[in-house]
Amino acid sequence: MNLCTLIERNASFAPDKPAIHFDGQTLSYAAFNQRIEHVARALQSELGVEQGDRVAILSQNRPDYLALLYACARLGAILVPLNWRLAVGEQLFILSDAGAKVLVLEHVFDALLPALTEQLPDTLVVGLDFEPSGGSKWDSLLERGCSDGRNPDADLSCPFLIVYTSGTTGRPKGAVLRQEALLWNGVMSQHMHDLSSADHVLTVLPLFHVGGLNILTTPALHHGATVTIHSRFTPEATLAAFERDRPTLAVLVPATIQALTNHPRWATTDLSSVKAICTGSTMVPKHLSERFVARGVPVLQVYGSTETCPIAVYTRLGGDLARGGSTGLPGLCCEATITDDAGNTLQPDTPGEIAVRGPSIFCGYWGNQQATREAFHNDWYRTGDIGRRDADGYFWILDRKKNLIISGGENIYAAEIERVLMEHPDVAECAVIGRPDQRWDEVPIAYVIRQPGARIEADALTAHVQSQLARFKTPREIIFTEELPRTALGKVQHFTLRTIDTRSSHQESSD
Repeated sequence: MNLCTLIERNASFAPDKPAIHFDGQTLSYAAFNQRIEHVARALQSELGVEQGDRVAILSQNRPDYLALLYACARLGAILVPLNWRLAVGEQLFILSDAGAKVLVLEHVFDALLPALTEQLPDTLVVGLDFEPSGGSKWDSLLERGCSDGRNPDADLSCPFLIVYTSGTTGRPKGAVLRQEALLWNGVMSQHMHDLSSADHVLTVLPLFHVGGLNILTTPALHHGATVTIHSRFTPEATLAAFERDRPTLAVLVPATIQALTNHPRWATTDLSSVKAICTGSTMVPKHLSERFVARGVPVLQVYGSTETCPIAVYTRLGGDLARGGSTGLPGLCCEATITDDAGNTLQPDTPGEIAVRGPSIFCGYWGNQQATREAFHNDWYRTGDIGRRDADGYFWILDRKKNLIISGGENIYAAEIERVLMEHPDVAECAVIGRPDQRWDEVPIAYVIRQPGARIEADALTAHVQSQLARFKTPREIIFTEELPRTALGKVQHFTLRTIDTRSSHQESSD
């Protein structure tokens, strides 16, 4: 069997059950299964896609994104989701690095085409909603497909996804996930969310990211539930969907929680259908999760990364949600521990690097054996995140290892300072980095976005931090800004901020 088998079986058990709602249209499981079959036939007979071939997609969320995913599973091909927020040069690097045979493209992103034609002329282009010059239009291609769209050798051991991570240095790396990784990830999602075929999942995060794709979307389809997809997140559409579509589950990151709960309609939106909200991606400010809790909606936390598919550690619906700030216990189908730099397991409440292993973990970085070797210690994936585990096994995420600031021999976790800053009512967002210092090696520097209309000054914020943290943890400088560099899911890119800060510091020195 392969992952597509799960959709086929759901179509047999409940052919008329709604699988996907999108833009006023509904695909039943029977119709979704048929769409997958048509896509697989077209890939195979019209584009020559075989087992192991890479098929890239650059598109906003839509049902055919998922049809293409499961068509690749049926053929044993590998899907390469492209982040539509990247620059053309970054997208071209990924297409070249992955050796994409086919690119499925939405018209709104066709600015890529001139450079693609020049630099990667052998890549076959299919337009989802247009006919590209020298390429094919999606619906026409599907009509011409004439093979059976199957590969008898496609099974759960096949590499299935190459998801590129935003590297802190150099070029991004493509994490390779096998089909079986998504299967086991789905088992843990079911356990985490008490997921069943009766559930209705609202998907507003981008499907090019493992969070939008695999925390709830693919697990819901594997378990025969219904998924409502939005092409992209807007607070207005999401709040309207809570009332109109009555979803039971959704995944939100802190940035989208803040946008929703700051919206004028937040207080009056009916949330009575929602049995839980899942969040993660970064440190989750307590005051944000409490906004849902105050409305009677439990907030579950999940920890993981692209390399873990992403579910690795989580709190569970019906489980212990009283340990404020904890991201929970190791998942049902994986192990997690805290290690030192040599890979030795540390005692409870001792900060160290989080390591994870299990069948949902990636199998390596595409074409990069050195990076793969560096990522593993024995068979443990070293996440690069610093955390601690209490005596009962619950995990707390402290910071990225690369965000650790060592000042005068003392370890300072940027996330700890960020947490205190975020507790001030005049702070909307912030990020703390280490700046090189001749005396102390590094000192903490804070970049802060004020709340609209707030006039808080640096001295007042410094006093606020000093009232709760040791003096050596107090930011040496607080810089007010209008925006922070971010990933597609709103996570602050501290490494980019460090580069910006270094340039600014050097400029001021030269002036």
